[in-house]
Amino acid sequence: MGKRAPWLVSDESWGRIEPLLPARRQGTGRPSLNDRRCLQGILFVLLTGIQWEWLPQELGFGSGMTCWRRLRDWQESGVWDRLQRVLLDEVHRADEWDWSRARR
Repeated sequence: MGKRAPWLVSDESWGRIEPLLPARRQGTGRPSLNDRRCLQGILFVLLTGIQWEWLPQELGFGSGMTCWRRLRDWQESGVWDRLQRVLLDEVHRADEWDWSRARR
């Protein structure tokens, strides 16, 4: 089996991330996209460098605008800083960082 796509959040990682997230309020409109899918969409955009509006719907991450808004909300509430720490710890623990591409 090959390596997992770097934007996919494993169950183990999600177990560490989910408690950091604020509870989502559900209004009367359309149900909101779950946080895990949204996070994976955010990671996909950040890792590939595509524009938010080009996030492929068929990947199941919701629209780019939905992911962008969730990122904005998490940044404004300070959640994103905590998520970044957990995600970087995961990368270092799994030794998945390709340091050969880093500039000195």
